[in-house]
Formats: sequence, structure tokens, C-alpha cells
Amino acid sequence: MSQDQLIKLSCKTCKRTNYWSRKNKKKVERKIELKKFCKWCKKNTIHKESKK
Repeated sequence: MSQDQLIKLSCKTCKRTNYWSRKNKKKVERKIELKKFCKWCKKNTIHKESKK
């Protein structure tokens, strides 16, 4: 597993980085969106892949 597979997931509402994940950039070209818990918003929100 290499560093170039690491991606940041940021909350769409408060824009804070909450999670780190991995993806295969050769197979998945679009930006990943996941519904996860944000500890600052204190609710489940959509987290989108952001720049490192």
C-alpha cells in the first residue's frame, strides 16, 4: 500500500477533514462521497474526497 492511494474525506457542511481512506486511482476516477459521522456537526453528513 502506497501513499498515493491515500485520500482525505472532508465534511461537506463544515469543510473539516475527519477521515482518511484509500482508493485505487487507476480504477476509480471520480471523487468518492460517503455518508459518515462528523464530530463537529454532531450528525451524519456527506463526506467528499478533497485535496491533500
